[in-house]
Amino acid sequence: MKNAIVLGTIATAAVAAALAAGPQAAPAAPAANPAEASPAETLQRIDSVREVLERWVETRRVIADEEREFALAKDMLAARIDLVQRDIDGVRSKVKEAEASITEADRRRDELVAQNDRLKGTSDSMQKAIEEMESRTRSLLARIPDPIRERVRPLSQRIPAAGAESKLALAVRFQNVIGLLNEVNKFNREITMTSEVRQLPDGSSAEVTAVYVGIGQGFYVNGAGTVAGIGTAGKDAWVWRSANDAAPRIAAIVAILKNEKPAEFIEVPVTVD
Repeated sequence: MKNAIVLGTIATAAVAAALAAGPQAAPAAPAANPAEASPAETLQRIDSVREVLERWVETRRVIADEEREFALAKDMLAARIDLVQRDIDGVRSKVKEAEASITEADRRRDELVAQNDRLKGTSDSMQKAIEEMESRTRSLLARIPDPIRERVRPLSQRIPAAGAESKLALAVRFQNVIGLLNEVNKFNREITMTSEVRQLPDGSSAEVTAVYVGIGQGFYVNGAGTVAGIGTAGKDAWVWRSANDAAPRIAAIVAILKNEKPAEFIEVPVTVD
């Protein structure tokens, strides 16, 4: 009786397993009273139940393997998704930085373009200003005495001719004109005495002592005190004219400047244009 109960329980489990495995795996229905089954039928039923159990165990093993592989694949996929998401976030961050950089570059470019336009306008104004200064300086150079003209020749040679282009930078051209004018202004504040050779009205030449009162007035006299002249800045050049009647007075001025006689007031002709 005990064996019949066990066989019945096994048969019931086998049927349940067979139903779970599918219609083909289901065993034949057991007899109404298992105790009445013959030994052969009992063995056949046990084998059938064993086969069904083996199939059920194999099915559970396959399901467990599939579940394990699915969980592993799910974890790997989640990790891959997380990695890709981080890459996407990094790319988006770089895109935002690039957009901000482009925006800043565009703003900076606009500022530079505006600054360049301002500098170009300033440069044009400075170009006109230096050209005007150089033009007036060329006119001045033609009207100043020879001593100061020779002194500033290294600077005056760097001033372009009228209408000619200069390869010098504007700053250099400004410095050149300012340096030249400083030298002229210095000469203009002084009384300068030089030894020169002057061509006389009769065509002969004589060594004379010239005295320049700035750049507006000059005098010369020969060593004998018989030949003299007065120089002034003309309209387009420095002009000398004969003034032999003033020779003694000019000679006296020369003697005072040479410390050959005491200082005194001496009246000489002065021409103001």
